[in-house]
Order: sequence, then structure tokens, then C-alpha cells
Amino acid sequence: MQREYPEAPLVGVGAVLVQAGRVLLIRRGTEPMKGRWSIPGGLVELGESLTDAVRRECLEETGLTVEPVALVELLDRIHREQTQVRYHYVIADYLCRVTGGVPQAGSDAAELYWASPAEWNSPGPLNLDPVTVRVVEAGWQLARQHNIA
Repeated sequence: MQREYPEAPLVGVGAVLVQAGRVLLIRRGTEPMKGRWSIPGGLVELGESLTDAVRRECLEETGLTVEPVALVELLDRIHREQTQVRYHYVIADYLCRVTGGVPQAGSDAAELYWASPAEWNSPGPLNLDPVTVRVVEAGWQLARQHNIA
């Protein structure tokens, strides 16, 4: 599967993990967005359901077992270089409840950080992409509705 300059969009998942009034962010260890803070996630494997993929990706990247609760958003992430599409992902982001595990960066996550609403909503050191802020905020609101926050 060719991630860079693909022939077709790739399907991915992301997870908004809420616990103790904070949302878990990862610092990406690989492209695209290497070094930037985002939510955990990755590509769906052939034959894998979206919810199974989000469980697997969370375990691989964060060491946490999760239960997907609700779909937050379905979105396109398209990164262009001049006239070419360098990356194109269609991503299903889920609100997830943490059910176990010990938080630790793994797989392509370089670092973990539990961010407060003030941190993800400000232009401070996390410097989140606007799409990430939108997804985190929507997940946070859903978490409050589901009594997870």
C-alpha cells in the first residue's frame, strides 16, 4: 500500500480519548505531520472493521485499550505538493472510552500528552492543526453527553 502519492484515497481511523477532563494527544513520529501533535490513529487493514482498527491503533500507539463510543466525524485529509496529491486519507474519528492499559508512546507515536481544553484551544506550544482542534472539540462535547469527560 503506497501512502505517499497514492493512486486512491486510503482509509484511516482516529480516536479522541477522554479521561479525567483531558484528551490524549500524540506527537507524530512519522509523516505526514511528523513532529506535530494530533490524536492517535492510523490506517485500516484489509478485512478489519473501523472500530477494530481504532482499538488496534490505540493499543499500538498509546498502550491503552479502548471502547469506541460514537463517530465524531468523517473527514478528508489531503496534503498537496504543487499539483500532486502527496497524501490522501479518508478518516473516521471516534470518541473512545479508555478501558485499560498503561499510557506509553509506541508504534509511530513519539510522545503522549494529556491536554486540557485550554491547551488544545489556544495557539500555545501544542500548535494543533485547525482540523485536529475541531475534531477534539467535537469529541469533547460528545464525551460530555456520554458522561465520559
